[in-house]
Amino acid sequence: MSHFPSEQLLTFSTVLSEGTLDAAARLLHITPSAVSQRLKALEQSAGRVLLQRSNPVQATEAGEVILRLARQVAQLEADAGRELGLSSDGARLAVPIVVNADSLAVWFLQALSRVPVDLNVTFDLHRDDEQHSTGLLRSGTVMAAVTATPDPVQGCRVESLGVMRYRAVAQPEFVKMWFPDFPHGLDAAALNTAPTVDFDRKDTYQWAFVESWSSSFAKSHVPERRGPRHYVPASQDFGDAIRLGLGWGLIPEVQCGPDIEAGRLIELAPDRPFDVPLYWQRWRTASNVLDVLSSTVREVSAEFLLQP
Repeated sequence: MSHFPSEQLLTFSTVLSEGTLDAAARLLHITPSAVSQRLKALEQSAGRVLLQRSNPVQATEAGEVILRLARQVAQLEADAGRELGLSSDGARLAVPIVVNADSLAVWFLQALSRVPVDLNVTFDLHRDDEQHSTGLLRSGTVMAAVTATPDPVQGCRVESLGVMRYRAVAQPEFVKMWFPDFPHGLDAAALNTAPTVDFDRKDTYQWAFVESWSSSFAKSHVPERRGPRHYVPASQDFGDAIRLGLGWGLIPEVQCGPDIEAGRLIELAPDRPFDVPLYWQRWRTASNVLDVLSSTVREVSAEFLLQP
C-alpha cells in the first residue's frame, strides 16, 4: 500500500483550497518549486494524475480521493493535538461545509455562532442547492453538508434535522394583475403562466409546487413550464424580488410570515405548504470537532425547522 506523507497531503489540499501553486506556496511559507515537487511525489505515490493544471486548479477523480484523505488526516491530527494539549501556534482547523442558501439565511449561521470558541476552528462555507450538495461530500471538498438527500454518501453518516416549510406568496399588486379572480380562479395553470422567481437554474421548487398542484386535478394538468422566469441567486434578494412584484415564488415560512400578516405579501395557497426535509451528513471519521459541530447544528435546527 502506498504511503502518503502528511506534508504532501497538506500541500495538495492547500493548493486546491487556494487555487494556484503560488498562492499555496505563500500560505505554506515554501517556494513554488517545493510545492511542485511535493505534488509530483504525491502523484508518483498514487500512480495517478491528481491535479488538473487549470486556473484555478481542480482535482481529478483520483485527486478527489486524495483530497478527502488529506482533510481527514488534518482533522485527526488537529483532534489529537487538542487532546494532548499541544500548542497549535495559533493555527485553526478549517472546516468546509456546504449549505443551501435558505438554511444559511434562516438558521445555520446562528448554529456556527454557538460553536464554542475553544474548539479553535474556522468555517469554509460552500453554498449549493440542497438537492445537489452531496456531490461536494463525495469529492472530499467538504466535511459536512446540509442536504435534502436522506441516503448517506459513502464514508458519511446522516441524521434528520427537520422540515423547512415554504409558502407560495406574491405581492398584492402582482396578484391583482395576474390572478384577478383570486382566490377562486387560481390554479396550477394560472401559476404556470405568471412570472416566477427562481433562485437559480438548479432551483426546481416553484415548478415542483406547480406540478404537485396540477397532479391533484386533471383539469389543471400543466405539461411544461410556460411563464417567464426571473433568476435571483441570493436568499434576501430572492425574497425582495417577490416583495417588489417581479413574480411569485416560495419563501421559507419563517421569513415570509410577518409579511403575510402585515398584508405585504399574499399567500396564494394557504392549504398547500411546500415542505422540504433537511438532513445533516458528515464524515463518519471519529472527530471531536465534527461531534461538537453536529450537536450544535442539531440543537439550533430544532428551533427553526418543523420536527416530525
